[in-house]
Amino acid sequence: MADVYFADFQALKPSESVPKKIARLFKAAGLGEIFNKGDLVAVKTHFGEEGNSAYLRAELVSAVVDSIAKKGGNPFLTDCSTLYRGQRTNAVDHLNLAARHGFTYPVVNAPVIIADGLLGTDDVEVEVNLKHFRTIRYGAAAAQASALIAVSHFKGHGLTGFGGALKNVGMGLGSRHGKLQMHHAVKPQVRPELCRGCKSCEEVCLSGAIRVAAGRASIDQELCPGCGKCFLTCPYGAISAGEETGYEELQEKIVEYCYGILQSKKKKAGYVTFVMDVTPLCDCYSFSGAPVVPNLGILASQDIVAIDQAAADLVNNAQCFLPPKVQQKAENHLSALSAANWQRQLEYAETLGLGERDYRLIRLK
Repeated sequence: MADVYFADFQALKPSESVPKKIARLFKAAGLGEIFNKGDLVAVKTHFGEEGNSAYLRAELVSAVVDSIAKKGGNPFLTDCSTLYRGQRTNAVDHLNLAARHGFTYPVVNAPVIIADGLLGTDDVEVEVNLKHFRTIRYGAAAAQASALIAVSHFKGHGLTGFGGALKNVGMGLGSRHGKLQMHHAVKPQVRPELCRGCKSCEEVCLSGAIRVAAGRASIDQELCPGCGKCFLTCPYGAISAGEETGYEELQEKIVEYCYGILQSKKKKAGYVTFVMDVTPLCDCYSFSGAPVVPNLGILASQDIVAIDQAAADLVNNAQCFLPPKVQQKAENHLSALSAANWQRQLEYAETLGLGERDYRLIRLK
């Protein structure tokens, strides 16, 4: 049974501030023991998207960075490029966005290094020989780091049910080639009765798979890489994620990427997850929906499966702000957010030996 440490957001005195709770969680979970003095420590996080306000604030990530530095590690913030056109398509735009969102000195005392380089092509190939992939490809800077700490924002996700540590590491550190491999299971489809021909989908499609003619969009499935940006962008909900079988395949592929990435980080990886601003959709959207549960707390663990399971349980057991009609139709809160079976990524990750779904929640006083 894995240990997952938890602290809520309650604070009645300075010693109970969120940064100090993060430092205590970091110590309790033994995250300072996974690297040696002077080691390069990759801090995988998400710098947000233009227009989104639910991503983790730089001040919160800074508390993790400070804890690493205090133990003698040499931290750097990192993420990889996206498949879709936006502010994170290349390293220059990505760095500019990170700076605008506060991920720069003196807010965070660590540099930002985009793990897969200028154009998302600086990656390493790792053999995994699993169900979907023989090899996986992920950001070179993350591979070269001595240790990895994933700082994740737990929230809903249209394709995977939720986004937590598994998705932050697996999808997040996949290079552009890797993201293409993972998303290939997802084939978006146009709902013509809702399409207004606004061309927002056509404008963000890097592959040229979408064309708007006679006021309606169409998608060439042969050209479509399945990146999902079109249905993230459509303001009318006219593009669906395609067949539900693609959801489970995508989740399994993300987990296989986690497996490959963590091969070189055995006993060298740790996880901090913030269960706050739990919006229905991921931080890749250019807007943020209202949270579906209250801000619940912060988790820390050395088990990537256990920390995601604990975060999911916290959300499902919390007061829910979704409309009663929506809640009644779903088995639990996360199931109400997506048609995806959110538990599949946890089941598959446990099968591959990435961690345990059984955990001991240790609440810090």
